Order: sequence, then C-alpha cells, then structure tokens
Amino acid sequence: MRLVRYRPPVAVFAVASLLVMASDAQGAETRAGITLDANHVTITAGPLVRTLDLSGNRILLTDLRVGETQIASGPGAEFRLTFHQAEPNRRPVGLAPGDVEPLDFGQANRDWLKATRAPDAENAEPELPITEMQSVQWTNPITLDGQRMAECFQLMHTEISTPRAGATRLNLRARVIDTAHPLHHVAISLFYEVHDGYPAIRKWIEITNNGPKWLKIDALTIDAADLSPALGSKVPLTPQLNGVGSSVVAFGNDEQSCGVIAASEVPSALRSIGPNGSMGYTDAIFEWVLGPSERFESEPVFQFAYTGEVEKTVSGVSTPLDRTVEGPYMRFLEDVVGMRATTENSPAPVWCSWANFKTRIDDANMREQAKIAARAGFTTFLIDAGWSKYPNLDNSEPDPARFPDFDATCRYITSTGLRLGLWICCMRNPGAQDLAALPDAVATPRVNRGGGLGMSFTSPWRDYFANDLVYMYDRFGMTYVKEDFSQILFGDVTEGHESRTHKESILRGLRGLLAANDVVAHSAPGLITQLTHEIYWATPGPGCDIALLKHCSSYHIPPNIYLGNPDSNKRVSQQGDYDPQKLRRDLIQGCWVARQQYFAHRGLPLYPLEFYSAETVNFKGSLSPEVQDRQVCSWLMGCPTVFSGDLASLTAEQVDHYRRRFELVKRLQNTYDIYLHFQYSGVPLPTDTDWHWWGKLDEAGCGAVVVLRGSGGAESRAINVPWVLPERSYNVNALLQGKPLGRFTAAQLRSGALALSLPAYGQEILELAAAPE
Repeated sequence: MRLVRYRPPVAVFAVASLLVMASDAQGAETRAGITLDANHVTITAGPLVRTLDLSGNRILLTDLRVGETQIASGPGAEFRLTFHQAEPNRRPVGLAPGDVEPLDFGQANRDWLKATRAPDAENAEPELPITEMQSVQWTNPITLDGQRMAECFQLMHTEISTPRAGATRLNLRARVIDTAHPLHHVAISLFYEVHDGYPAIRKWIEITNNGPKWLKIDALTIDAADLSPALGSKVPLTPQLNGVGSSVVAFGNDEQSCGVIAASEVPSALRSIGPNGSMGYTDAIFEWVLGPSERFESEPVFQFAYTGEVEKTVSGVSTPLDRTVEGPYMRFLEDVVGMRATTENSPAPVWCSWANFKTRIDDANMREQAKIAARAGFTTFLIDAGWSKYPNLDNSEPDPARFPDFDATCRYITSTGLRLGLWICCMRNPGAQDLAALPDAVATPRVNRGGGLGMSFTSPWRDYFANDLVYMYDRFGMTYVKEDFSQILFGDVTEGHESRTHKESILRGLRGLLAANDVVAHSAPGLITQLTHEIYWATPGPGCDIALLKHCSSYHIPPNIYLGNPDSNKRVSQQGDYDPQKLRRDLIQGCWVARQQYFAHRGLPLYPLEFYSAETVNFKGSLSPEVQDRQVCSWLMGCPTVFSGDLASLTAEQVDHYRRRFELVKRLQNTYDIYLHFQYSGVPLPTDTDWHWWGKLDEAGCGAVVVLRGSGGAESRAINVPWVLPERSYNVNALLQGKPLGRFTAAQLRSGALALSLPAYGQEILELAAAPE
C-alpha cells in the first residue's frame, strides 16, 4: 500500500458564487485527499467527507458528512450485486435471425412506452422472450454487498495513488481465495477518486472473473449510500422523460442550503438513481456475462456537495444549490468528467430542412433554402432525412434521382458561406452498401422500420458506421451530422456478435454507439456529432445525460414541436384557412416550451443541446419582428439551435431581421463566449406570465443578460444581476432597443438599480461590458 500527502489547497472561484458566498462548499478552503488509519479510510473532498470501515473483510460506510451535517441515514453497505452461474457451464450461444419473430419498430416502440407508463413501470421492459430461448440457464444466485462480502471475499489490497495531477484515487480490491467456492478467483475492486478544488467523490466498480465458471451479474448498485431523510428535498437537474430517469438529482434540506448532487455517468435507460440517493443500473434491463478471464467495469457515479447561506435578493432567492450548479459543479463536468462538446467553432445558429419538407427534398429546393439561409445569417445548414437513395433510412449513398450530383449540391451550400450538416439513420435497407460489406451486421431480433433493418452496435458494423461518418466528412464537406434511430432498445443476441444475453446487449449497444462517436472524434475532430433522443432509446426518447455528452458534441432533446407552422408536412403558401394571430400565439408558445426544456436540463451544459425547433415560417404576417426576437432570446438560454421551416415564406425584411439578430449574438459569443455560461440563481424562475431573466456572463461578469416579459407583470421592472464581480463597474447597453443604459457599479446591479420597461411578450438582451477604471 502506498500513501500520499495532502496537496496544497486550490482555490475554485465562480462568477456564479459571488453573492456573499464564502461559506459555500467550493472555495479556497476546498482540499481533497484520502487517508488510511488502521481499518478505516477517510475520503475528503472539501466539506464532503466519506468514512469507510474495512475491518473483517467488509467495506462499510460509517460516516458521510457535508461540513458538520451527517447526510447518511446510518452505517451501510457500499455496493450491492448478485452473481449467477451458467448451467451448463459454457458461453451462452446467440440466436440466428429466424429464431425470433421480427419486430415492427413502431409497434414495439409503442409497447415499450406503454409499459413504462404503467403502474409497475419500474419493472418495465420490452416483452421479448429471448433469454429463455438461449442455451444456458442462470442458477444459484449469490447476492453480496459491502457487509455480506465477508462471507466469501478477503480484502487483499488497499492502494492510494495519484493517477494525474490534482487527483487522488483509492482502490479497494477483494478476492475469493477458497477453491471450493463457486466464485473462486473472482475479484471485486471499488475505486474512489477526489480532485483538488472540488467537493466531489467519484466512484466506480470493477469485477473480474479469473475462475473456471461462466457467471452473470445483475442487480448492481455502484453506490448503495442511503441518504438521510433530512435530505428530503429532491430536485431533478435533468428531466425524467419517457421511462428514463434523471442523470442528475440534488438531495438536500428544505432550504437547499446543504446537500449533495447525485450524478450518474451510466447511459440512457440503464441508469438508476434511487429515492434514497443510491446509484447503479436499472434492474429490469441490466445484466452482464463474465466468462473466464473477463472483466466488467461500471460507469462512474459521483456525489458533489453544496453548503452555504440562502441569500434573499430583490427579485428572488439565491440558494447554495443553484450557485453550485451554475459554477463549480459545471466546471467539474468540464474539467474532470470531460465533455466532448465545446463552444469553440460553434455551429449555431443552425437551420434544419425537416419542417415543411420532410423527406421531399431535392437539389432545387435545398439550393433555394440555402441561399435564403445564408442571407439570414445562419451558420449551419442541416439537410435532414431524405437525401439518400433510401429516404428516411439515409446512409452515405445519395439519391441520384433527386440529387443528380450531390457533391455539387454540397459544394453550392458551402459556397454560400454555410457549413453543411447531414442526417443519417442507423436502420438499413437490405440493398444498402453496409449489408453488402457486412451481411451479418443486422441485430436479432430483426427490427423493421419503413423497410429498413436495425443494425447492431454490438457488431463490427459499429466501426463501419463510424468510418462512414468520416467518409461523409471527407467526401461531402459535412461538418455536422445528425444521427437518428436505432434498434438498441430492442437488444441484439445474434450469434457472432458481442452480446451473450438480451439484457447484456442493451448496455453493450449503448456503449457501442458512444464508442463509435469516439472513433469519429479521433478521426475527424472537426466533425460535430449530434445524437437524437430517438437513437438513444425510444421515440420519443430521454432527456440528455452526462454519459452522452462525454462522447458526443450535441444532443437533440425531446419533444419535437412545430408550433406556429401552418402545416409542417408541406411547403408554406400564403393561401389557406389559417389564423395569423393564432399562429403568432403558437410561435410565442413554442418559445416558452423551449425555455422550459432548457431549464429542465440545467444540470448539464446547455450549449450542446438542440431543441427542435424555432419555426422560421411566416403566414400573412404571423412572424413579427418581436416574435423573431423572442425566438432568438429563448433559444439563447442555451445557444440558437435549431431553427426550421420554409424560408421562402419569409419576407425580405424578416430575413434581414434574422441576420441582424444573429450577427448580434455571434458578436457576443465571439467576445464573451456566452454560450458556455448560464446563471439563474437569485432571479425569478422561468415563466411566461411575468418577468424572468438569466445571465450569460463570463468569469469577469461580462457578457449578456437575457430578459423576457410574459403576458402580464408590470410594465417596468428592476433587473438585478447577482453574478457580477464586486468592486467592478459595468457599462450596460440594451441591444435590441439599441440604446445605452449607463454605467453601474456591481453593488447597483446586484441591488436592482437597473430598471427596464418592456411591453407584454417583450424581450431584451443587455450587454454588460467592463467599464474603464
């Protein structure tokens, strides 16, 4: 065993934490370290302290504190899982395509969603009788946890290491030595990691089978901590949607002044965060087979502490939880967990061809739309489904009938100054080149969607798919790809593919999808990869999560909306029985839906999120300049992706108005990196009936504050800005009104000395620039 010394404290400052917040969980006193004293381990991450008892070959949690507050309900096991033995003792044999009835994608998807919304939804899974048809049975279950492991495991190794600068890691490894025990030569390793400057403890588990038996694990809880009932306030910081739970949940006291953020890096529906704060895998759809010499390593989970004073402001309440989320927690995701996304070279604003065109696209109408999109100031032009020879099953083969020279179409688009984006699907027509190269790459059960078959991310096709995206990057000049639809939800147990059981294939499929995007990131770092909610699970699918953003540049969050579009299934005509005033109200409603979805994801960086869509359509004046401004402002809670709709319906004045607004936003982004930031503590929560606002301020307190008024509220409102730096002064300009508002000290901005007048459904973007001393 090797011990390490504590490192010097590292300061962690956040523009979001400057409202008399010196006692918050992040600050100059934050330090991280791990110490071993006899049979006890103490893991310290600033105010977050976790103590383990290792006596008697056990691994037990004995103490979990945030500062002086005990947050565990009592001593408890550190993990939990069940082993099963294969009977007979051999590798499960996969199935041939004919062994299972094919599935219709739409019906099977509806069955899943119906099951997840049933009273017993926690136990829901697709009813596919695959496991029972395989060649082994799983017998003799052995359930273990940090207490019961002493019945057969010996704690063999305790090591403290420094895997990289600023990080300290603990490895606890236990083995079964008894040669007569069914788990002989099985090892369990628990890893804990802390980082200087962050009140966080990250944890994962590794299980190795070096014995002669084929085993299966399930019911795996990575962190079995049982949080105190005093932390009864549970705030999901990413949404629970369509049968998939949140990936980030804050557990705290009623005042949200003390608690922990429980965050899981497990992907999609495999993730489980329990009502008591435990974290692991969803029992109903998780298992993993371990043959001799095989190893399983879980995704990490972590707790991030917050503590401090609740501060009343002139417009709301600033809690330590909110300040932590918008500041140090968000930096922890960027610096430690690692995000694939970046605000550098942002594709925003993006226009997408789906609304009003669907798959009825061709060279002529895409050239028409691209010409207008370039004039309107868009950065990226996304050709959605329909460009390939198999419409709605697009691969890298263009349709020669609708695009006689697709290379020329792409060159035209990029010649206008636009970047090119393309849609691609993970279902394949039997005649596709993928299946000519890899005829055995289809998943079992066979999933049919519109004549296309679901391809397997647990087969070599995973690499074919990644290579094909790089080919499209090279061939067509594509810099943005939208990946859509898959069979992952339905599993794959094809003989010769990697999965040995149906449930195992779910995690393997999700990991394979993310691994394919890692290959793309390595081979084509300039290619922005976006996954949709449909590819990541069901249709509609889940909200975004941490796991996806570690591997992909962007995520298309549900639901898809077309509010304000007269008929999204056809081109816009100025003829028809539509009410322009109702369409305008719908456009405004779409802005409100977008803000709600962004805010529901505030436990993640918002700039990688795409919400579909701000409708770029006009019917007899339905799209007013004020509505255009509201679209830009609403999507600016994250960044302006994505807009969609028939651009030919716009007037020249509307096209010019979009351009002026997009140029304004691009200038703010280039100057202050506003997409990276989102502050919401100490101001009103989002509403569409009164005023609310949020910050897009950098570390110097400079950038933008976006202000919206809803249907009601006073005509004039004091706008407080809690996130500016003390002892600083700022010049404030109202950019949409085009007028300076004056010079303000930080104290004035915090106290609401800045007043703003707006009409109902009005909006403003305030620029805060550092004033010369």
